[in-house]
Amino acid sequence: MTKSAVGAAAAGAAVVAAPNIVRAQETFNWKMTNAYGPGSPFYVTGPGSPEDFCKRVTEMSNGRLNIQHFAAGELIPALEGFDAVQAGTVEMNAANAYFWAGKIFAAQYFTTVPFGLNFQGMNAWLYHAGGLDLWHEVYKPYGLVAFPMGNTGVQMTGWFREPIESLDDFKGLKMRIPGLAGKVYQQIGVEVKLLPGGEIFPALERGVIDAAEFVGPYQDRRLGLQKAAKYYYTTGWHEPSNVTELLINQKAWESLPADLQAIVKNAAQACNLDSHSWCEANNAAALRDLVENFGVTAQTLPDEVVTKLKGITKETLEAEAAKDPITKKVHESFMAFRDNHHEWAAVSEKPYHGIISSKDGMS
Repeated sequence: MTKSAVGAAAAGAAVVAAPNIVRAQETFNWKMTNAYGPGSPFYVTGPGSPEDFCKRVTEMSNGRLNIQHFAAGELIPALEGFDAVQAGTVEMNAANAYFWAGKIFAAQYFTTVPFGLNFQGMNAWLYHAGGLDLWHEVYKPYGLVAFPMGNTGVQMTGWFREPIESLDDFKGLKMRIPGLAGKVYQQIGVEVKLLPGGEIFPALERGVIDAAEFVGPYQDRRLGLQKAAKYYYTTGWHEPSNVTELLINQKAWESLPADLQAIVKNAAQACNLDSHSWCEANNAAALRDLVENFGVTAQTLPDEVVTKLKGITKETLEAEAAKDPITKKVHESFMAFRDNHHEWAAVSEKPYHGIISSKDGMS
């Protein structure tokens, strides 16, 4: 090759490379809104929270992707994140996909399913069994992309002003409960209310509602729910895990270089793990405090109630799946994996919790 040819080739390579270099140096300044109020542990601030996610992305990208976080009410109302991201008003939103049930029934499967999958199972389905691909497929017509960014693990059934002794106690009960569980409760006579976290305590205290579900001991105590109700029930039937959704405008997502997309995905996955670890580290002491220092009665729902709720859940999900092809596709994927995962859990997690983790003889 002649010197002139070598020079021409080098010049051509520089022209091709230049746009990539410029793109790699480009800075992006985004906004993220949130369904939860300022200062909320897990949902806004703390290890694995949306604020933590934004900080991680800035650090990992060396300032090339900066995300300004706004808690509920600081830029838009609590439950308007879906519309804001879809419209491109903001690039991101942190919430739970089941808040969009009125728009997309199938979205609820990506938060939690009653009698569904725990933290381990949910992550296994999302990351390794097609769940995340289905999430993207469901949101594509809306111009949106989503990733898991947090998980509370098993949640408490909720707070009740009066004890629950039978199915009859649910008739006419007014309860704050989101997602699929609300549709199930309605069929045993519950009047379902969907309230943002910040509105739960005053509604429960004033008797506007008779019961409320939020998260678990640490977050519930912070809201002061123990001051408005004393009966705290568990089984985790309605939310055996609960995924925080990172919602992203698809056009904005596609504008990011591949390395920044990788940073977003990996930061979200790191927060998914860290947030759950934080919940596991704090809930035991919080529950003990509620019982010992606030006079809270913590107990499981009666067996007849749980059995009835399980039957209604199955019927409700199958009926909704039959109405819509994409819901059916998500439902069948989720349930097939659930059955598969439960086989393993029956010989791993169940014996562990029932036998090995018992404190008897170890303390």
